[in-house]
Amino acid sequence: MKRFVALVAVMGFFYGSSYAQKIEKEAPKGFDQVRAGIATGKLDSISYASKTVGTSRKALVYTPPGFNKKTKYPVLYLLHGIGGDEKEWLKGGNPQVILDNLYAEKKLEPMIVVMPNGRAMKDDRAVGNVFDKDKVEAFATFEKDLLNDLIPFIEKKYPTLTDREHRAIAGLSMGGGQSLNFGLGNLNKFAWVGGFSSAPNTKRPEELMPDPEAAKKQLKLLWISCGDADGLISFSKRTHDYLYEHGVPHIYYVEPGGHDFKVWKNGLYMFSQFLFKPVDVASLTKYSVLGTPAATNIRNAKYPQILPDNRVVFRVKAPDAQKVQVDLGKKYDMVKDTSGFWTATTDSISRGFHYYSVLIDGVAVVDPASETFYGMGRMASGIEIPDKDGGFYAMKDVPHGDIRTKRYLSKATNSWREMYIYTPPGYDKSTNKYPVLYLLHGGGEDQRGWATQGKTDLILDNLIAEGKAKPMVIAMLDGNVGMSGGLAGFNENVLKAFENELKQGAIPFVESNFRVETDAKNRALAGLSMGGLQTLYAGIKNTNMFSNLGVFSSGWFANNTKLSDPQYAFMKENATDINSNLKNLWISMGGKEDIAYQNCQVMMKKFDEMGIKYSYSEYAGGHSWPVWRHDLMQFSQVLFK
Repeated sequence: MKRFVALVAVMGFFYGSSYAQKIEKEAPKGFDQVRAGIATGKLDSISYASKTVGTSRKALVYTPPGFNKKTKYPVLYLLHGIGGDEKEWLKGGNPQVILDNLYAEKKLEPMIVVMPNGRAMKDDRAVGNVFDKDKVEAFATFEKDLLNDLIPFIEKKYPTLTDREHRAIAGLSMGGGQSLNFGLGNLNKFAWVGGFSSAPNTKRPEELMPDPEAAKKQLKLLWISCGDADGLISFSKRTHDYLYEHGVPHIYYVEPGGHDFKVWKNGLYMFSQFLFKPVDVASLTKYSVLGTPAATNIRNAKYPQILPDNRVVFRVKAPDAQKVQVDLGKKYDMVKDTSGFWTATTDSISRGFHYYSVLIDGVAVVDPASETFYGMGRMASGIEIPDKDGGFYAMKDVPHGDIRTKRYLSKATNSWREMYIYTPPGYDKSTNKYPVLYLLHGGGEDQRGWATQGKTDLILDNLIAEGKAKPMVIAMLDGNVGMSGGLAGFNENVLKAFENELKQGAIPFVESNFRVETDAKNRALAGLSMGGLQTLYAGIKNTNMFSNLGVFSSGWFANNTKLSDPQYAFMKENATDINSNLKNLWISMGGKEDIAYQNCQVMMKKFDEMGIKYSYSEYAGGHSWPVWRHDLMQFSQVLFK
């Protein structure tokens, strides 16, 4: 089985070039071992006067093989970790050996490498408790020392190119955090920035890069790498996530390993080969070893992993199975290794949430490494593919509401039923009454769909915090009434049964148990797919109860196209009241790739003929949860205003 590659997130464009770099995906064996018979660089220990610290400070300087004082060189500033000093890279990483070997193979641009002491204080030795407050603060002070004292000294003593395009900064652990903080904070000084296993001193992404568009224009290469077993990987990943969301070009390189020099030496080996050369954006997706575990994995599960182009690597242990596949809409055959693990890499998967199953000798089962969700009429695994436009449903530091599970005895069905209720931030402390959105799932799903797959609470929390949506209660109902799920047997009798449940069961329960308004202008009804049909049936027939209707990826039955059809006949007869009562008849679709697209077009044509007022929007993504999350985000902003 071929070794799979790369979690590298690359969006946007570096300054263009057709230059094709040929860099390995990881360092080969012996890359850090001394080789006989090759030219070598030179290491010097230097001292420079630091006005910032008020003392003389030390650094190591590597000059490349064949160094010539008449030639001007670019410079890489290479920083150490919290427990080290200017000699940490030398003691643990053999940087001069790594660089010598790369020069011998003609893989490196000649450069000067400066290894300073990043603890900017008078006693800058790595002794005592390196986590003391004054020592930690000294790492932040080093920014001033670096910019005002060290760089001017290096550029005066050595023949260097002094423009930002020929200056790079990188570091390990604490030095990785410094590199991101100082490099991204001073893009007028550095065009090449690398963080290896960056530590908690790394600023939050919003502070690192408050203006992503400006950073895109200035960065030549932004490199972020970490070992997959490193307990500090979350600091690298949160930076990567922010960059991905904002379309900032970068490499996010994940490899096997922890917080150690095995990872950092590989980081230096890989990063240094990119420096001071034209960067081919198309090639960047090749560089990494591992993908990132999906957000929908169970705790600590390493697979499924998502690769840079949104291909997914699945891995399942089934030593006695004869055939194993992953069913993700398309079936992928898995390959078995000698330890009984089956592995497969998919095609590129579209953004957002997808159901999937593992087929073991033909039997569909859930992936034990993934969270499960009720969909397709059964429990199935689910995977969340990163979506750079998905910030509206991201977990953010804003006030959060609650989702409550409520059971009630329905008078319509004379049976116990369940709904999920979203209450907005501050609901329990308030005496206010809130408007209500009744929200319906699709076929093969139930009341859990909008709460879990739909991210309803996060969408509303974020919108309310931004002042874009009014605080509201959302009742996520079980639309399966008199049917087993899906659209089998879906007919007007079933629609009528749901209408009765909505009016006699769900709404009375919500209005008796939650602090909500009870008039039509403060009620809305919306649903996706099957739920959109239910919204059309129950909502259009009861516009005296609802002021807003949302129909997502749905449309009335396409084969009932005549205005004499009962539904259209009712609408034609009551067009004036419908237009008067509804503030919003909001229709949305996942574009032409949505399986409900044609149905919807037929329906809207009939609406036009009858003079029914509505609004319409499309969002690329087909008949899928990314579309419906976006629908809810947009629809909720027009409600109750």
